[in-house]
Amino acid sequence: MTELENPTIIINLKGYEESLGANALVMARDCQEITEESGVLFAVCPPTVELGVIARSVDIPVIAQNADPKHFGPTTGWVTPASIKTAGGVATLINHAEHRVSNAVVGKTVGVCNSVPLESIVCAETPEMARAFASFEPTFVAVEPPELIGGDVSVTRNPQVIERTVEGVHAVDPNIGVICGAGIKTGLDVANALELGTCGVLVASGFVKAEDRKAALRELIKHI
Repeated sequence: MTELENPTIIINLKGYEESLGANALVMARDCQEITEESGVLFAVCPPTVELGVIARSVDIPVIAQNADPKHFGPTTGWVTPASIKTAGGVATLINHAEHRVSNAVVGKTVGVCNSVPLESIVCAETPEMARAFASFEPTFVAVEPPELIGGDVSVTRNPQVIERTVEGVHAVDPNIGVICGAGIKTGLDVANALELGTCGVLVASGFVKAEDRKAALRELIKHI
């Protein structure tokens, strides 16, 4: 699998203790198994140090958690878009709520990704920020209200946030996909997000912290 499709369920493993080391690969293989079983695409966003190993071990899209606005050259300690693609990644998150950067850095990073090319998923706290980021020409914009991340209240409980994001981003460029995240844990959450015009969702703790992770994945797609 070399690119994202519609819909895509992106599983962000973050840096949870449960996601470290060999556990990340186990989780990625769970995502691949349910993709093959259901025909609904799951993508995995592992800890950065595991990205290459996982990309070589599964046939679903692997996404970086962050990229820096750097090209080839003396880039010690930076995660370059080119290195992500060479390692087998198909896309990267930019400006996640847990790794905020300035608007200028967002724009520059998207520009470097586009030159590689590497797909980009720019995270935004609000519909207004999402519309502003659309002008940088990312592949996707993901709206995630930070107060809902890791909680039990889904972003889909406030449909206006998603509707305004879709409207604003598509007013700038109808070819940019819109993703939503924060608090998404159930199949109804996913179905509502897609009904509101998104092309996918971001999920983290609802999968990583689940007692039965495969059951959690099946729950996410049962209404698609």
